[in-house]
Amino acid sequence: MSLIVAPAQGKPPAGPPVRPPADHLTRGLFLAGAAVFLFIYLPLGVVVLYAFHDANIVAWPFRPFTFRWFTALAHDRGLIDSAVASLKLAIMATLIALGVGVPGAFALDRLNFPGKAAFERLVLLPLILPGVITGVALLTFFSFIGLSLSSGFPLVPGWPVVLGHGAALTSVVVTQVYARLRRFDRVLEEASQDLYANEWLTFWHVTLPVIRSAVLGSALLVFTLSLDEIAVTFFLIGRQNTIPLQIWGLLRRGITPEVNAAATVVFALSVCVIVLWARLTREATE
Repeated sequence: MSLIVAPAQGKPPAGPPVRPPADHLTRGLFLAGAAVFLFIYLPLGVVVLYAFHDANIVAWPFRPFTFRWFTALAHDRGLIDSAVASLKLAIMATLIALGVGVPGAFALDRLNFPGKAAFERLVLLPLILPGVITGVALLTFFSFIGLSLSSGFPLVPGWPVVLGHGAALTSVVVTQVYARLRRFDRVLEEASQDLYANEWLTFWHVTLPVIRSAVLGSALLVFTLSLDEIAVTFFLIGRQNTIPLQIWGLLRRGITPEVNAAATVVFALSVCVIVLWARLTREATE
């Protein structure tokens, strides 16, 4: 006796999903995005490539590959001193920005005061203003109060440039930490205080772990921006050069592979810091 099975009625068997063909708009957007990224990053790629150019001048054709320009950097006392000065300046500017910006973010989040709405909108003004305007304004102010550009301790590039970087970049910390505080559930702090924890313990064990990624991310961003700052530094620097100013001075004699090597090192350090900042920012939003 044979058994005849009738074909199943209803939906056809499921198969792999069929992707609709990309339309002309999607292709156009992809090509436009690729063109934009190529326009931005192709010059950086050329700089990195010619850092390994085996010739004394930057010229076509490219001659691969040598590390002697990085070795020359390691023996260039001027570049080493300027790099050390840049690191000191960036670290001190970061500490100032954190010391002012974190309390400022808490003041914006927890207090109501006259002009708060306007201040929230103007907090990014130091970053929006051209660096030349900021540098001239700070130079005028420090001259008015009688603070010499060379004033400072031996390990400090100069108090005016340190304070200038800190003042110009504090808004980065304020905006980052304030945005994180606005998403913070204040019920957690109330629960901590209900369990007889004082304000300090509540901040240390409840609030700080929540905003820690925003604080660290903004600190890394301030460090990178301070390391690459040239406009404000040009007006306020005292006895020492920073690495951007030192590279700019070398460019007066022409573009050489040693300059490309120095730019490559700064670029690699900046990319590492920005990638770490992006990871911390992503963790804060999850």
